[in-house]
Amino acid sequence: MMQSDHPYYAVIFTSKRSPEVTDGYHATAELMIELAKEQPGFIGVESARAADGVGITVSYWQSEDAIRKWKEHSEHLDAQSKGRSSWYEWFHVRVCRVEREYTFGASDERE
Repeated sequence: MMQSDHPYYAVIFTSKRSPEVTDGYHATAELMIELAKEQPGFIGVESARAADGVGITVSYWQSEDAIRKWKEHSEHLDAQSKGRSSWYEWFHVRVCRVEREYTFGASDERE
């Protein structure tokens, strides 16, 4: 993730994919990331999915207004609808304000 001035916001999308995901899920997921990157206020995204279908995607935004505009983006609205009807057994969205962060990076010189 890119570093950003504090505070900023994180949208945590936790989901369980339906067992037989088809009908353009992967292409749409990639498209949503590309479209999000074009939105004013977008900072970055991180994502992981386990073998059992449970995944977490965290997107980072400069403001709640930027998040709201992304949520209302027409292609994102279409993807949300498809997610509810076909792609997910369930999902949970959390919007958080990030006040500070810490990082750790292992040294390349470790023995």
